[in-house]
Amino acid sequence: MQTMAEVLAQAESVGSIGKAAAAWQAARDGVDERETRARMRETLAVMRDSVRDGLAPDLRSVSGRVGGQAALLNAPKHVARFGRLGKACAYALAVAESNACMGKIVAAHTAGSCGILPGVLLAAQEEDGFTDDALVDALFAAAAVGRVIALQATVSGAEGGCQAECGTAAGMAAAALCELYGGTPARAADACAFALMNALGLVCDPVDGLVEIPCVYRNVGGAAQAMAAAQLALSGVPCPIPCDEVIAAMKDIGDAMPQSLRETGEGGCAACASLCAAGKDRYGFQS
Repeated sequence: MQTMAEVLAQAESVGSIGKAAAAWQAARDGVDERETRARMRETLAVMRDSVRDGLAPDLRSVSGRVGGQAALLNAPKHVARFGRLGKACAYALAVAESNACMGKIVAAHTAGSCGILPGVLLAAQEEDGFTDDALVDALFAAAAVGRVIALQATVSGAEGGCQAECGTAAGMAAAALCELYGGTPARAADACAFALMNALGLVCDPVDGLVEIPCVYRNVGGAAQAMAAAQLALSGVPCPIPCDEVIAAMKDIGDAMPQSLRETGEGGCAACASLCAAGKDRYGFQS
């Protein structure tokens, strides 16, 4: 399953991308599918722990720039105001901050984009009562999507910018969320394509070379993009461009992106004067 077209062909016989991916992974590893699913449940448990750890109000990274902000976002009045979206954004930020503070996370698909997938799935579970088994299927769907993007383009910010990191994670989460809510495999592929389309051209510009600013906030944006993309697909809006073509477009854009905008810390937000000055004052070196 190296393209979304191939993934969809496999999914037709079993009813979902998640089920097809779980069967494919078990066959590839030469193990019973129950073992493969048990490993994914362990992954889900780590995701849940990283949300909890990231919501600690006293959490701080070594730089002091991030940590404790997810707790602010998760305040009851804000979650009540924005509903499921508010909860997903808070959880996505929590995992991203946990990573920046050296906590244990699942790099889904990278450490820099680790909050998007657990943020949307765990918020959906809490709001609508999905079982862990349902989330495991959704995680397999996300894994299949991430694998296709990695094979056809890249999931590395150093190669393709943040469109390849937070953009890919948003695409994975959109597809997973779509299937979680009963969308067909074709709708899930549309959800992924919408999320990727909205992230095209997103640069990778970490301030001081740390996975903090703007990275943790892009996890919040990626969670929102994933939910919007899933809503589009679930409502019956077809993506006008096939998912494989959007992935190819992302690769072309990444290949054309200047080196200064591909994780070098030389351009974009990393070159903003106020943050460079703050980095020099805090660490004693020029950003």
